[in-house]
Amino acid sequence: MAAEATNVGNIWINIGIFGAFVLVTLVVVFRVSRQNKSAADFYAGGRNFTGTQNGTAIAGDYLSAASFLGIAGAIAINGYDGFLYSIGFLVAWLVALLLVAELLRNTGKFTMADVLSFRLKQRPIRLAAAISTLAVVFFYLLAQMAGAGGLVALLLGVTDPVGQGVVIAVVGALMILYVLVGGMKGTTWVQIIKATLLIAGAAVMTVWVLASFGFSITAVMQEAVSVAGEGGEALLEPGKKYGVSGITQLDFLSLALALVLGTAGLPHVLMRFYTVPSAKEARKSVVVAIWLIGIFYLFTLVLGYGAAALVGPEAILAAPGGANSAAPLLAFELGGEILLGIIAAVAFATILAVVAGLTITAAASFSHDIYASIIKKGQVAPDGEVKVARWTVVVIGIVAIIGGIFANGQNIAFLVALAFCVAASANLPTIIYSLFWKRFNTSGALWSIYGGLSSTILLIIFSPVVSGKVDPATGASLSMIKDPSIDFHWFPLDNPGIVTIPLAFVLGIVGTYLSKERSHPEKYAEMEVRSLTGAGAEKATAH
Repeated sequence: MAAEATNVGNIWINIGIFGAFVLVTLVVVFRVSRQNKSAADFYAGGRNFTGTQNGTAIAGDYLSAASFLGIAGAIAINGYDGFLYSIGFLVAWLVALLLVAELLRNTGKFTMADVLSFRLKQRPIRLAAAISTLAVVFFYLLAQMAGAGGLVALLLGVTDPVGQGVVIAVVGALMILYVLVGGMKGTTWVQIIKATLLIAGAAVMTVWVLASFGFSITAVMQEAVSVAGEGGEALLEPGKKYGVSGITQLDFLSLALALVLGTAGLPHVLMRFYTVPSAKEARKSVVVAIWLIGIFYLFTLVLGYGAAALVGPEAILAAPGGANSAAPLLAFELGGEILLGIIAAVAFATILAVVAGLTITAAASFSHDIYASIIKKGQVAPDGEVKVARWTVVVIGIVAIIGGIFANGQNIAFLVALAFCVAASANLPTIIYSLFWKRFNTSGALWSIYGGLSSTILLIIFSPVVSGKVDPATGASLSMIKDPSIDFHWFPLDNPGIVTIPLAFVLGIVGTYLSKERSHPEKYAEMEVRSLTGAGAEKATAH
């Protein structure tokens, strides 16, 4: 009944609440857009955001549809193994805090390439960093846009591909408008509003679920086990999804590596560190983000088991959105159409805020790194650079809409995992080596970036997520290619992180030592002082 009702739900309540969110955020974006006067305003919000504001925006940027809908569904269906995603996403922030946040803020200006090119050759490094950034952003954008299509199928009853394509186009058009008008300031405020709504909505549902079971998480879990029926105890034990075989455990280890190390290399997260005025505020913003994200992931534990207890795994899997429908179905079960409408609006807001953050990152990377630094060789006025960035936003938005329509119905988790794996393989090794290794040179950086990027994409193409994974019970294909007779995979793991991340680190070392390029210890010393103190950084103060 719950699944059937949500198909229809009350479509007008869902649309009305979402429309109210869009209206409020558009007003905010238009108001802050009046302050956009320079490139620093457009790319970095004028560097005027406090640590608390930026930390909330980082949480809004990071908590994507995969975090909200995907993890709640994974816990409802797979129990303990589903919660491991939450742990991986959260622990990743400790890597970001300890290794990159403050140092990156002090060394760069607008993009990751600013840091990498500080003591290496400008043109090849900026091109490589921009290609890597655009690859991560593209896969992440596809996942969010495809997520929008799946969400619409569940919440608005739009099940035909044409209708879902129209909604994906609407999401893309709104994203273009937010970024085009508001720049980083507008995007940041959208993310702050969205993070507040998401965490508040999850908190209300969490308290509601606990209140239904006498505020006992144990009672929630026991009910989930009994509703699941035979074999329900597996929800409380490791191994329901990742099993006990060597390959599935190795696959989980590979996924965990990509999640934990990928966050510190995600370009749209790294770019947020440039929106604060000092290194102290950069540190504070990461601490605030860790608290907010950590609290939210604790909520997902209750929401996941609550959905398993009150809705049931069978009803969740039978709904149009599959496992992704767990949180909306739980909202409908608890508070009927109104709460479902609010959670629907929050889920749409989540997609909108994340795609806006991704789009401005891609636009900054192209206009700042490729157009201004490579094509124009630095001879371009800031106004001209921002104009190119705005055009880039439109192009990326159109590409994302077309890609999202084609990716609709595909394996979204695969696209997100690919983005994290590319970030961990291509971006993180070069950032770490640039900040901490005196001998590191341009050749090592290029080997690492291109080697990490190409090996990740190659192994994903020939992995079971693209072809050859078949459900033993039904014989249906679980891969991107839905024809079970097509099977060209030879790499056994779903996520190649356990191979590509160490490979990228090794390639950085090999490329550095094979090159005859002279190292620049004086440049490294200058970068070390700047990264540790903030002295000489863009509008930074030493703390």
